[in-house]
Amino acid sequence: MMNQEKLEFLQSTFAKELKALSPDTPAAFGKMNVQQMIEHMSDSIRYANGKDPQKIITPVERLNAMKDFIMSEKDFRPNTPNSLMSDTPVPCKNASVSEAIAELEREISDFVNYFESRPGITSINPFFGDLNYAEWVQGLHKHALHHLRQFGVAV
Repeated sequence: MMNQEKLEFLQSTFAKELKALSPDTPAAFGKMNVQQMIEHMSDSIRYANGKDPQKIITPVERLNAMKDFIMSEKDFRPNTPNSLMSDTPVPCKNASVSEAIAELEREISDFVNYFESRPGITSINPFFGDLNYAEWVQGLHKHALHHLRQFGVAV
C-alpha cells in the first residue's frame, strides 16, 4: 500500500528542507557536506527510476531481513556504512547546492513518472533487493530523513 504522505514528502517537503540549509551547515555525522549529500540522494533515486540499474549485493539469505528493515519505521543509524561509497566523499558534480537540489527534484519527478507509467514494475536496490513503487517510496523517505538528521533538520 502506497504511503501518500511519504510520497508527498519526497515530492515537496524534502527539497524545501534542503533549500533551508546553508551550504556550509556542518554534518552531525558522516563525511559528506550538504551538496555531496544531495547529490548522493540523486544517485540513490537513479537506482529507483531506472537510470542507473543495480545488482543486488546483499547475500540472498539476508534479503528478507533487509526488506523487513526498509519497510519498518526504524531509522538508519548515524554512520551506517555504505559499501558502495568510498571513505572519501566524491567531488561535487553540480556547480552549486541550488543546482544539486534542482537535479534532485528532476530525479524525484522521473522516479514518480517511471513507476506511475509502468504499473507493477520493480527496480533493484543493491542492499534491499527488488522493490516496487511503494517499497521504494518507503526506502527513499527513510533515506531522506536520515540525511536531513545528518544536517540537524528535525523531522
